[in-house]
Amino acid sequence: MIDKTQTHYRRSTMSRRTLLVASSGAAGLWALTPRLAGAQSLLSTTPSCTDTTEPTPRATQGPYFSPDSPERSNIREGRYDDQELMVGGYILDQSCRPIPGALIEIWQADPDGNYDTAGNHLRGHQITAADGRWIFSTVMPGPYRPRARHIHLKVQRRNGEVLTTQMFFPGDPTHAQDRQFDPRLVAA
Repeated sequence: MIDKTQTHYRRSTMSRRTLLVASSGAAGLWALTPRLAGAQSLLSTTPSCTDTTEPTPRATQGPYFSPDSPERSNIREGRYDDQELMVGGYILDQSCRPIPGALIEIWQADPDGNYDTAGNHLRGHQITAADGRWIFSTVMPGPYRPRARHIHLKVQRRNGEVLTTQMFFPGDPTHAQDRQFDPRLVAA
C-alpha cells in the first residue's frame, strides 16, 4: 500500500497507455466500461493496447483538491442511489503490463455543481489491484460556471511521477464555455 503522506506529486510524463479514464478515448488504461446504473447501453470499449498513442493530456487539479481523501471505492456516501455512475479502469505501463499498487485519487462536484470543501463527499482514493484495476462508484457531476461536467483524477505509481488529469462527458453543451475543456479527455 502507498503511504499517501509520503507521496510527492510531480509533473507526469505518463503515456496515454498508462491512463485511460472511463473509456475517454485516450488509449492506455483499459477502462472498465463505465455505465449509469440501470442504463440500457454501455459505452464502447477502449482501443487495443497495441495501438500507437499520444501521452495523456495533463489537466489542472483546480482549487478543490484535498490531499487527505479516504481510501474507498464508493464516494457517494449513500447518496444518489438512483444516479450511480461507475468510473474505472486499469493502470498499465507503456508495454500494457498492469501497474499494481498505484495510487489513484478522484474528486468532483455533486450533481448541482458544488464541491464539498469541508469534508470528503465525492472524494476518495484507491490503490490499484494486482491487475492494475480500479473502480469508483460515483454520480454524474453537475456543471458550474464556467466549468463543464468533469471529474478530476491523479494517478501515481509507487515512487513514480504523478499524472493529474480530468474526464469530460460527451454531449455536454457547456464544453464551449469551459476554457479548461480538452476534447481529448472526453469519455467515448
